[in-house]
Amino acid sequence: MKLPKFRSLKRIVVVGTSGAGKTTLARQISQSLDIPHIELDALHWEPNWTEAAPAVFRTRVQEALNCDRWVVDGNYSQVRDFVWRQADTLVWVDYSFPVVFNQIVRRTLWRAISQQELWNGNRESWSIVLGRDSMILWVLRTYWKRRQEYPLLFQQPEYAHLKIVRLSSPKASRQWLEAL
Repeated sequence: MKLPKFRSLKRIVVVGTSGAGKTTLARQISQSLDIPHIELDALHWEPNWTEAAPAVFRTRVQEALNCDRWVVDGNYSQVRDFVWRQADTLVWVDYSFPVVFNQIVRRTLWRAISQQELWNGNRESWSIVLGRDSMILWVLRTYWKRRQEYPLLFQQPEYAHLKIVRLSSPKASRQWLEAL
């Protein structure tokens, strides 16, 4: 039996706007390919929603990538240079605004109601959900910018080695995962 070409994927980075489903997709890829999943948010956020110092964050990410195979999810520009350089495949979760907005509203409300722990004891509180740091507001501010930014980044010579997979709908993501 011939293995699908996807078995050659070794180092995958999953990007997309906040709320698109990067972490969920990266977990599914991790399980399908039996490779470690590295969530950049978990390396970035300290307790009490404090951002790690840039040097600390970069070191954490470099250490996490110190293996042969992985899938990383996240959009942090301060580590893009070496994450993308080490990756062989980039999966762009590029869903429509209504899909992303629906997902971020549902996810944010669920996290506030359930008080699900995210990283290092952090939880989404109602003051965050309804405040200026709301993920819902973040998506409203950044969705279109990210959508324009990624194609330009993909054209940069330092990223020419990447195999780009653009997933434009949840259905496309499911089909791509099934092919793994």
